[in-house]
Amino acid sequence: MDHPNERHERGLKTLQHLSGEAEPTVVTSLADIAPELGRFIAEFAYGDVLTRPELHLRDRELVTIGALAALGNADPQLRFHINGALNAGCTRVEVIEALVQIAVYAGFPAAINAVEAAREVFAARDAAS
Repeated sequence: MDHPNERHERGLKTLQHLSGEAEPTVVTSLADIAPELGRFIAEFAYGDVLTRPELHLRDRELVTIGALAALGNADPQLRFHINGALNAGCTRVEVIEALVQIAVYAGFPAAINAVEAAREVFAARDAAS
């Protein structure tokens, strides 16, 4: 079993890659009120689950955006992971296709809202370049 510090470092490295931030906001934004939650996110979600070797990170991100879009109530996290999917090597076409696929299972409103979130992420990336 990995030492907690190894899990935390692995999680932070993954978060840095996906977010493009040296200090990932998802962790730093919780530091003053719920630092343990930030640690759990880094260690478990990103250090244990997202770094499993069975799928490439880009594929995990496509699965993640599909799940978040289907939930319909996780827009900030969906936008984060759309950006993360692009940082992990997915194309915009692949992101949109993953979101179109959820219409069958989660409904058209969820797919439309997710595509709009993708539009916002794409526009922000275009404006930043």
